[in-house]
Amino acid sequence: MSSTPRHGRHVSQRTFLWRRLGVLGALLLTIILVGIGVSNLFDSSSTSSQSTSTTSTPPHATTTKATNPVTMTFVGDTALGNTPNLPANASSYFSDVQSALSAPIEFGNLEGTLTDAGGSKCGTSSSNCYAFHNPPAYAQIFKSAGFNVLNSANNHSHDFGAQGVSDTTAALGGAAISQGGLPGQIAYATDGKTKVAFVNFAPYSSTNNLLDTAAAKVLITQAKTQAQVVVVYMHAGAEGSSASHVTGQEESYVGEDRGNAKVFAHTAIDDGADLVVASGPHVLRGMEWYQGHLINYSLANFAGYQNFSTSGSMSLTAILRVELASNGSFVSGHFTSLLLNSVGQPAIDSTNQAATFVNALSTQDFGAAAALIKPDGSITPPPAAP
Repeated sequence: MSSTPRHGRHVSQRTFLWRRLGVLGALLLTIILVGIGVSNLFDSSSTSSQSTSTTSTPPHATTTKATNPVTMTFVGDTALGNTPNLPANASSYFSDVQSALSAPIEFGNLEGTLTDAGGSKCGTSSSNCYAFHNPPAYAQIFKSAGFNVLNSANNHSHDFGAQGVSDTTAALGGAAISQGGLPGQIAYATDGKTKVAFVNFAPYSSTNNLLDTAAAKVLITQAKTQAQVVVVYMHAGAEGSSASHVTGQEESYVGEDRGNAKVFAHTAIDDGADLVVASGPHVLRGMEWYQGHLINYSLANFAGYQNFSTSGSMSLTAILRVELASNGSFVSGHFTSLLLNSVGQPAIDSTNQAATFVNALSTQDFGAAAALIKPDGSITPPPAAP
């Protein structure tokens, strides 16, 4: 009888030990399985999150906007005299406005040609015809001022025929200035890692034709496949001090159809343009927000030497500075008011007459969609830009 209890105690202790080991093993197995499940849960959640992010992130992410912006300045019609009537100080003609003009990308409308060719479009007896040409060497003056994109979509690019066009293209190419606006021609420039396409239009078949909206859409679409940012320039509208308003109607001048600037600008943005700028009326026009994008309807005459009238409102001009994100969205803008002297040379205007003039036009022409210039020159979209 004495052995039974001892045996029973050994059995009980052994059973207790195995049971304890079994409980510990089960507990360990449970911990392992739970750990695996949690890990899989987090992996699945991470994968799902990554998948969702990849699917929903737009082609140009927010980080791209922050790291690769593009800064550009824009000016209007520019011609440094008309051979042989040229300024004595041509090489320093932009010195008074150089600091405001300076940017990684500088764009201007070349109102004329760079050629020594004779035989202009104007007949010898014509009293109301203007043909402009500067020496081809003037391309280096533009280059020294920082211009790297010049437009030829205007009514003066063919003033000296095919030879004038050819000489201008050669001169700009020799100065490493990108030319845009001739039929099918798109200009390109870069700021850091961001490539910008400039698709320029005027109401003529000898240029990219703004009257042919189907062809314009093809060019804008093509530009979007070649560059992250697309800027459209238009040489549109009637001319003169009485042409400062955007009418929203088809405009004409000297019997020419000069297009409907508002309809064309809106259509260009609908087709993919990120910014629209303009000149051609030889007077400033207002600015508008459309679908979150800025439209400038005329930057007037930037510089001349007895080329253009400088009376009244036609002495007002400006430099428009715009920064866009690499996905084309608006980041910031600035408007620098300038005054032209009697011969057409620009200088900074500390009284900001041009900004005051443009704000009045913008408010009258576009109401709540007006793009307004603040006292410090900045341009910012309204909280909910139309």
